[in-house]
Amino acid sequence: MEVEADAEVRHWTADVNGISLHVAERGPADGPAVLLIHGFPELWLSWRHQMAALAARGFRALAPDLRGYGDSSVPTDPAAYSILHIVGDLVALLDHLQLTKVFVVGHDWGAQVAWHLCLFRPDRVRAAVVLGIPYFPRGSRPLTDRFVPLGDGYYINQFLEPGRTERAFARYDVATVLKKFYAMEIDEILAPPGVEIIDFLQAPSSPIPWMTDEELGQFAEKFEKTGFTGPLNYYRMLVTNWRLTAPWSGSKITVPAKFILSKNDVGLQSFGTEEYVKSGGLKENVPDLEVSIIEGHHFVQQEEAESVNSEILSFLNKFATEGGSA
Repeated sequence: MEVEADAEVRHWTADVNGISLHVAERGPADGPAVLLIHGFPELWLSWRHQMAALAARGFRALAPDLRGYGDSSVPTDPAAYSILHIVGDLVALLDHLQLTKVFVVGHDWGAQVAWHLCLFRPDRVRAAVVLGIPYFPRGSRPLTDRFVPLGDGYYINQFLEPGRTERAFARYDVATVLKKFYAMEIDEILAPPGVEIIDFLQAPSSPIPWMTDEELGQFAEKFEKTGFTGPLNYYRMLVTNWRLTAPWSGSKITVPAKFILSKNDVGLQSFGTEEYVKSGGLKENVPDLEVSIIEGHHFVQQEEAESVNSEILSFLNKFATEGGSA
């Protein structure tokens, strides 16, 4: 394990599950461990505010760059990005650190990973806080079937086509691509017919209120190095994931969980998501569940950091005295 330290955040890499995983760490090494799982298109850095708040309260915050991102390995084979691989990376990381159980926090694609970590290995999760994407049990057909009626302008339908989105993104500098996503304040990521989603999204001329230009530059530097194919392969494995998760069909999430819903999150009305959460449908599939609804858009852990920190800490503190740092 190679270690690089600065005044507050410690950076290191570990060889786990056949790849090299970069991890940012903050807080006491003997504190209760919290695994922070980022989404698309993000990095460990998207948890910078939560890492500071957790460390200040005595937690050990661990924020990896998922495979395909940042300073972690970027496999070239799309098949290397299945949900089993990604969850497997995190279980291997816990084994590497000799952590029996951890708290888990996930957002966006990291929410999907967090839910599946709870599903596959509930023995390794003390409690989970999940932002933005609720747990949907495996359906009778792949999730992508539900996207077909939305047409070619729907962002996931575009992402699924190998090379297409990469070519479209290449028309812009990386910082602009990221800014277009980070600044989203729309109801659905759906472009008009014949328009690429990256052309449809708008990049504001002014800085994003919750991100400095320096922070945007830090994100852009890593994506310039790795490109976007690795992250896009997460989407391209959706059908494969449906096939691989057949053994868990009908399973519920049994670990204690809090779901945080942002009032203005993109896609909130899609596929009945808001109704599913508010009507109790999510709680049927996650019986030990709390739901919090807060202000904010999609990248809420950065936009509304104080609110999210409060929600996370209030939940984790219920369990933090149980079982020490492992």
